[in-house]
Formats: sequence, structure tokens, C-alpha cells
Amino acid sequence: MKVLLNANIEKLGKVGDQVEVKPGYARNYLFPNNYALQVTKHNVELLAKKREKLDKKLELEKLSAEEQKGKIEGLKIEISKKSGENDVLFGSVTTQEIEKKLAESGVNIERKKIHLEEPIKKLGNFTCKIKLFEDVEAEVNIEVTREGGDIPSEDKAPVEDKAPVKDKAPVEDETPSGDEDSSGDKVPVE
Repeated sequence: MKVLLNANIEKLGKVGDQVEVKPGYARNYLFPNNYALQVTKHNVELLAKKREKLDKKLELEKLSAEEQKGKIEGLKIEISKKSGENDVLFGSVTTQEIEKKLAESGVNIERKKIHLEEPIKKLGNFTCKIKLFEDVEAEVNIEVTREGGDIPSEDKAPVEDKAPVKDKAPVEDETPSGDEDSSGDKVPVE
């Protein structure tokens, strides 16, 4: 069955496209949700006008996205996280944290537009892609640092003076000379 799309549907088409679908899909999903119309001369003309308006709107959105890309490309954001040995983070850097840091820099981006190739779980420098529009992507540099500054490792720990101590009393050897009974008295071992 041929239908005219009244909305952009992923993996099917865009507004005004004439596509072939199964009759049940059109009857039970596309028509009730107003995602498609039957192919008639009137509907073809109606959707052609709607498509023109939509194309103008999309062109403006694309220009806006490219302008926003210019602002984002030069940004470098710093995120401080707690970390353990070998610079491994407790948890990972989330898109919510990236969104918050971008907002502090004056760039408002929805969290769902931020894409990480893999979770950030170590200290260091990373890049993050932000999909602003269909074919407009920006990259942000992210520097993940240790929260609270550098913590000295064992190799860098300050060396203390280990002068011999002479004023301490000798420590008595507490090797048992016998077993103790329930009253705490020592009983000789035979």
C-alpha cells in the first residue's frame, strides 16, 4: 500500500515522501497517529506545501547548529572526579556532568545529543562528539582531573628523619612462659 508521510519517520522516510508499506502497518499505526495520509491528488499538493515550509525551517536549524558548532569547537572543559590507584575513577564521567559543564561555559546542549564512544573511567584528556543536527557534529575536549589536586604517591612521599631513639625503655619480651587459667594466673607448663 502506498502512503504519503506526514511526519519524519526514522528508517522509513521524510515528510512528503511516498512510500510502500504493509496495509496493516498503515491502518493500525500510521493513519491513527497522523503519521501518513492516503495518496490522493489533494494530499500530494498539501504535503508539497508542508514540505517547503519544513525545508525552510530545517535550513534555519542547520545554520543555527553550525553557528553553535563554532562556539563549541574551541571549548575545553575540566571535570574533577575522585580516583583511586592507577588513575582509575570511582564511577565514570556522565553525559549529565558534561552537559552541566557546557552550560557553565554558556553553551546549552541537550544531554541526548552528547555521544561518548566509550565510558570515561580514567584521568586524562578525551574528546566527546555532540550531534547538533543531522550532519553537523562538534567535538569537545574534556580533561578529567583528580578531585582535590594531586595526592602524593608512595614514591613521592616526604622522607622523615629516622634518627635512633635513645630515651625509650626496653620492651619486655611477652613470650608466654605458661598457660593462663580462667582467673588470669599463669600455670606452669610441664
